[in-house]
Amino acid sequence: MGKRVDLETLFHERVADGVVVVTLNRPERGNGVVPELVRDLLAALTTLEADRTVRCLVLTGAGRQFSAGADLKAMREYIDHRLAVEQEPYNARVLFPVTQRIVASRLPTIAAINGGATAGGLDLALACDLRIASTAARLGETYINIGLPPGNGGTWFLPRLLGSGLAAELALTGELLDAARALEIGLVNRVVEPDKLIPAAVELASKIAAKSWRAVEATKQALRSTWQVDLATAMTTSYWSVAALHHGPDLSEGIDAFLQRRPPVFNRPASP
Repeated sequence: MGKRVDLETLFHERVADGVVVVTLNRPERGNGVVPELVRDLLAALTTLEADRTVRCLVLTGAGRQFSAGADLKAMREYIDHRLAVEQEPYNARVLFPVTQRIVASRLPTIAAINGGATAGGLDLALACDLRIASTAARLGETYINIGLPPGNGGTWFLPRLLGSGLAAELALTGELLDAARALEIGLVNRVVEPDKLIPAAVELASKIAAKSWRAVEATKQALRSTWQVDLATAMTTSYWSVAALHHGPDLSEGIDAFLQRRPPVFNRPASP
């Protein structure tokens, strides 16, 4: 229906009346988040939010993954090439702005999770109002596997969606869930076959787009306001948790193990 707009790391296209699909387009890096992708996603949101003919967004990933979160190769380079005293944690600079923007956007957003959605990639999906998963999807709050606490809003989103017990289980184990289990616990709204994913997401988005846009915006705002503790406060807490560990040995080992495709070995600190 509409002309495809290509940016460096994503593209978006109007596919139905009032519905735009935004596709993260770094499949060679698992759609891992880097500053360029944040720049492009924020630019796309600015453009689409300003267009009153756009009523609902679908966010998905090209290739086999939705998003692997922060690109660990880029994070490794970031850590290696800046002095510790000069560094903010990588995720604060890269992921935080876009997560908060999706939550605050006037546009309802549906995450169409086509494959892996892990760590910051899962949090990106959680920032969306609704989630539809392909049967090929695998979801996990996997920060703990590289030696970090959740750093992109997961500690805010998960308890509200799942309750404290399941949120703690996902965050503390880093376990990957298949789509069926994600549906069972309420992490996603629906599960469909891979070839039905985008059509199902667009169909749902079209139902929302057909409603009063004023009522939809007011409803989204009202739903978010009932979550009490604000996202910025929760993410500030996460920021300082991540900052405390960002230059330590566990994160370094976790990234190296991931890039070298081996299990990490985290050494217990000596007792004081």
